[in-house]
Amino acid sequence: ALKKGSDLEKAFATAALVYNNYADPESKLSKAETKSLLQSQFGHFIQGQENKPKYQEIISSLDEESENKINFEDFMILLVSLTLMSDLLQEIKNVKTTK
Repeated sequence: ALKKGSDLEKAFATAALVYNNYADPESKLSKAETKSLLQSQFGHFIQGQENKPKYQEIISSLDEESENKINFEDFMILLVSLTLMSDLLQEIKNVKTTK
């Protein structure tokens, strides 16, 4: 569907596919499933973040009432938040690309 899409469009489509593969028929994930998905599929971005207060806040919110469900939009907000605070993001910024 995104053969002619940009790399950014393909990246977001991939995140949406991953979410949808784990989501229930109502397109929602429990907070426990969300935490597991983030840790298993986006582990490189969250690796080493355990001591950061914002990371701890996000993860602890997923531990509270872990059976409650979140939708795709909330999942993407969590994913973007974790990515923005990631040490890996700084490494990515330091890479020079040439075309």
